[in-house]
Amino acid sequence: MTKKEKVQIIMDTLQELYPNPPIPLDHTNTFTFLIAVLLSARTTDAMVNRVTPQLFQLADNPYDMKKLSVEQIRQIIKPVGLSPQKAKAIHRLSEILVDQYQGQVPDSFEALESLPGVGHKTASVIMSQAFGQPAFPIDTHIHRLMTQWGLTSGKNVIQTEKDAKRLFPKDKWNDLHLQMIYYGREYAPARSYKPEKDIIMQKIAQ
Repeated sequence: MTKKEKVQIIMDTLQELYPNPPIPLDHTNTFTFLIAVLLSARTTDAMVNRVTPQLFQLADNPYDMKKLSVEQIRQIIKPVGLSPQKAKAIHRLSEILVDQYQGQVPDSFEALESLPGVGHKTASVIMSQAFGQPAFPIDTHIHRLMTQWGLTSGKNVIQTEKDAKRLFPKDKWNDLHLQMIYYGREYAPARSYKPEKDIIMQKIAQ
């Protein structure tokens, strides 16, 4: 089976399973979405959704967030892990948004990636899901699935992102990112992976 045929099977199956994939991180605006995505590094979305209501009740905008101390932020986000670094990043990021961007989250990769705690993957999520710009954020689920499906060498996420963007139509990237995350969780979890439950793998193997 060619990669082109695999891609079509994957897109058709994901569209059938998840026609309107919701954003898994709870948020009320672009700023709270940015903070939620930042917090999601090396933890689960479910864990992030447990701590953010308390944080956003105190500060759902950079003006209020910068008024909190780093320690206040850290105490709230402690369950998500890496709380000292994340708390510092959230506080400093909020100061920068107020001082340089009139309290608004910037809508460019360059500006986003210059913010503390915001790497390429986080910036890609914000650009695609908040601003509707074509991007293909690669998380561990997608990296693993793309490798299992034989669409990338799986050497690193940078290569996986290049391969994903080359293989899939640009206008599908934003939905595919979410669809693959949901698929990975439901049909191909890393810790309890069962090939017979991986519907796409079964179709590809036929």
